[in-house]
Amino acid sequence: MANIELLEKSMPIAPIRIAALAGCRELAEEVDQKLVNYRRDLCSHRNKDVIPQGYFEKSFLVDCECPRFGTGEGRGQINESVRGADLFIMVDITNYSLTYTVCGHENHMSPDNHFQDLKRIISAATGKARRISVVMPFLYEGRQHRRAKRESLDCALALRELSNMGVSNIITFDAHDPRVQNSIPLSGFDNFFATYQFLKALVRNVENFRIDNDHLMIISPDEGAMSRAVYFSNILGVDMGMFYKRRDYSTVIGGKNPIVAHEFLGDSVEGKDVIIIDDMISSGESMLDVARQIKERKANRVFVCTTYGLFTDGLDKFDEYYEKGWIDKVITTNLNYRPPELLTRPYYLEANMSEYLASILDIINHDVSVEKVRSSNEKIMELMNKLR
Repeated sequence: MANIELLEKSMPIAPIRIAALAGCRELAEEVDQKLVNYRRDLCSHRNKDVIPQGYFEKSFLVDCECPRFGTGEGRGQINESVRGADLFIMVDITNYSLTYTVCGHENHMSPDNHFQDLKRIISAATGKARRISVVMPFLYEGRQHRRAKRESLDCALALRELSNMGVSNIITFDAHDPRVQNSIPLSGFDNFFATYQFLKALVRNVENFRIDNDHLMIISPDEGAMSRAVYFSNILGVDMGMFYKRRDYSTVIGGKNPIVAHEFLGDSVEGKDVIIIDDMISSGESMLDVARQIKERKANRVFVCTTYGLFTDGLDKFDEYYEKGWIDKVITTNLNYRPPELLTRPYYLEANMSEYLASILDIINHDVSVEKVRSSNEKIMELMNKLR
């Protein structure tokens, strides 16, 4: 078991419980099973006399729900006791597959609806739980994180609201800009990355995948993803390149300035496998354009790695680019909702995060440093040594 030496020397702050909102149940069930297995292993190393009550259970999931009235108004219900618990509330604000009825009309759940349900469950637990943490992999309004003109600061406002409601920690993954945590300087904010899980998925599923400077290159699709690409290239010891977007700032389409072209900066990619890394695929337009240009520069294989696969414009373009040979694999995590048809595509690979997330919750529940699980350097080096 990971981190067993660290955990067996510490005690949990309170019995751990997990409240999963409807859009996040599948991931929560996986995390719960991993956590049960962790605790079973740890109990075998501990003296039975020092195992606290509630430390090992068959499940740590809490029965909770957010039913709605005919008008669409809702309420949060926790159907069992969470008094004195270290409560982790999991929410996926991107899950649009859920629906609710408003005066006989069917509506799909939006990020705003999920965030409102999150606050309802927090409200139901406040004053009862010992500590409340929110596990929100895709940070609500994370792309609206800074003010460029007279506009709202949605992410900062949301974080302030959660903090004011009594939330102690926000746990997220690959925040679009983690500096948004400056809006809640007195609250916990932990931002984790899926770098090791991406690499593990590639190593296990791609034949003749070689990690060296002659066969692999890391590409940032824009300036916003530079830090991710720099870390990945440094830890693997390979070169990196980047694209930057030329936009038409005289026009606004769909709330943003359209991209005129992607310009490439970096060494030749000819004959090399290329990993394009970013935080999310939204429509996928810019990612696919980058992949096509990489192939036109005679790259060998193109692998797209993003933490979140949103696919807001569907999968048709990705199918087309795969058939044309412009992309070879698309890797995303299971941290957010993915349409079932995506899982059947021949180019899709999953970077499973449930084990990692369970380890994070276990560490935080023991109230010890998360740096051991935050840093994937040792795991990546071990994987590279096995590959070599």
